[in-house]
Order: sequence, then structure tokens, then C-alpha cells
Amino acid sequence: MNDQTYQHWPFFEPQHRDLAAALEAWCAANLPVEHGDTDAACRALVAALGQGGWLRHSGAGMGERLDVRSLCLIREILARHDPLADFAFAMQGLGMGPVSLFGTTDQRAWLDRTRTGTAISAFALTEPGSGSDVAATASTARKVQGGWVLDGEKTWISNGGIADVYVIFARTGEAPGARGLSAFLLPADTPGLQVAERLHTIAPHPLARLTLSGVELPDSALIGTTGAGFKIAMSTLDVFRPTVGAAALGMARRALGESLTRTTTRKIGGEPLASMQMVQGHLADMALKIDAAALLVYRAAWTKDMGADRITREAAMAKLYATEAAQEVIDMAVQLHGGDGVRSGATVESLYRDIRALRIYEGASDVQRIVIARSLMP
Repeated sequence: MNDQTYQHWPFFEPQHRDLAAALEAWCAANLPVEHGDTDAACRALVAALGQGGWLRHSGAGMGERLDVRSLCLIREILARHDPLADFAFAMQGLGMGPVSLFGTTDQRAWLDRTRTGTAISAFALTEPGSGSDVAATASTARKVQGGWVLDGEKTWISNGGIADVYVIFARTGEAPGARGLSAFLLPADTPGLQVAERLHTIAPHPLARLTLSGVELPDSALIGTTGAGFKIAMSTLDVFRPTVGAAALGMARRALGESLTRTTTRKIGGEPLASMQMVQGHLADMALKIDAAALLVYRAAWTKDMGADRITREAAMAKLYATEAAQEVIDMAVQLHGGDGVRSGATVESLYRDIRALRIYEGASDVQRIVIARSLMP
């Protein structure tokens, strides 16, 4: 199933439909890739996405704006074809998001590489003691003549171990809590930066714990101004949280498509499963959740593209609902497949493992609930 009717909603313009059609053709010819060696697969995907021209949408050059609707469409379509391809694309965008939004001309030289697939980027915010609580960041950046010295630890860093460049958030101490953080551009070959541990999850991705020990950076590595790190991180997440919902949406659409094939071809008592009213009810619920998620995702993207400075509530609603709904849709797809649904390597079994992390990263579901609730309070 490849329902494209939503692309005619008022959120979209003709160029978005053209983009989606071209990407569909590219995905059909290039995806999925072999996932046996995750690092190698991600490197190959970044290179292929760069050669295909898709990564130019992952960042904004000087004077350009990120088109969030394009980001969401690309993530949705990639995730429906191959969730690892979505991951590869997404991290090029998130990793360089602070540079796209706040970087200098010189810092944007890295964008030229990440947007062509010749360099891999990473966003290093999470720490062992500050997952959802960014204000509790403990890594430090000490000012010295001509630059900075960074010490600390980061964990659950996507692309950790294969990235060529990291955006690192550290405490510079202008004020307590969130007001004392800054962001830095850190090439992976900088002395003192170590990959301390590779982390393994139910859906394999390149992940690592990093340590920083006396990492020396020049003044030019500072992104934006000192003390602006929290604003930079939240502004970046404002843009990319709706795209997480879009990726979940793509996985949910794939699960519904697999379920329609299964229930119309699998027979019980001589009749297809889809002839049963209970099964029809499940399929209807799945379709309903998908459309509701799509409305929230593309409302958030459209709002940002129309010039909103911040879309904190819209982004939180989109990420929360779309990822939770996709989990439910995929769980029902597994159920409708019966024993084949839990067979290792089955499409819906892979989706079941792929979707789970989306309810955690870039702000867990309960964090999004807090964000939404606070936005309602006077």
C-alpha cells in the first residue's frame, strides 16, 4: 500500500509532490540495503543519499531555510522503504542542525560535506546523568587563551564511532542550569576525543559512548554565542522532532500495507481474514491512527515553514502522537500476521524493533507530555 492522497492536503505545494515522486522512484531502485554490517551499511547509505542529491535537503546553506515539510516527506518515505536509510538521512540533518541554524560561514564548510555525503555528522547532547534533563549537562568547556578545553562524557550518541564531525554541548558556566551551556563543532579526529564504548540495541544502529579528556578547540569552534547552547539544542529539536514523527508515520504505513496484503491473502475457513468484521475494525483503527498522525506531523512542519520562530508545542504533539500511534499500528500488524509476525527477519518483526527507539530519542514520550502541558499553562 502506498497511499499518496495525503500529499494533496493544503499543507503541501507542487514541489513537495514532485520531491516525493522522485524519492519513491529512487527508493524503489536503491532500497533496502544489506544490514549485516551496520557501520558499513550506514556509510554506504550516506554516500548513496548524497550522490542521489537527497542530503541537500538535510541542511541549509547561508541565507537558506530548512524546509521542514521536505524533511518530513523524505523521512517518511525512506522509513517506509528502509528504516536504516531514514536513520542515515536524519542524522545528517540533526547532526548539522545547529550549524544550519546558527553556524558561521566557516563552520558551514562542514555542511558542504554532510550535504553531499562525503562526511558523517552526529549530535552529541545526551550524557549518563542528563538524558531528558538537558539542563543537568555536566561536560565542561573551560575558556583558555585562543580557545576552549572540553572534558566530560556523552552517551547514546547516534553515529558515534563513524561520524567525521560532532556537535558537542558542554557547560561554559555563564549561569546555572540551562543558561550555562554552549555548543561546539568538534572534528572526530581531535585529540582527546575517544569512542569509549559501542552500544548495541534491538534495532542495530551506530551508537557510542564518548569521552572527552582535555579536548582543545579554537574559538572558531563555538557555535553561536556562549550560554546559548540550550537555545541552540531546543531550536534544533523544534525542527527535527516533527521529522521523528514522520519516520514513525512511514513505518506505520508500511505495517498497514503488509497487513492488508496478509489479511486479503491469508484464509481461515475458506475466507480471507479481511472478511472478518473484527479484522476490518483493526485495519480501520490502523488507518485512523495513521491519518491523525500525519495531520499532526505536517501541521507542525507547515507551521515552521510558514515562518513560526518556535513550534515547541506542535513539534511535541507530532512526535508524541505519531510515535505512540505507530507503535500501536505495528503491534497490531504483528498480531494480524500471527506466528509469521514474530518470525525473525519478517518485515513486521523488523518494524516492531525499529519503531521502539523513536518513543525515546529526541525527547521521550513523557517528556513530550510535559512540554505540551506546560505550553497550556499561563
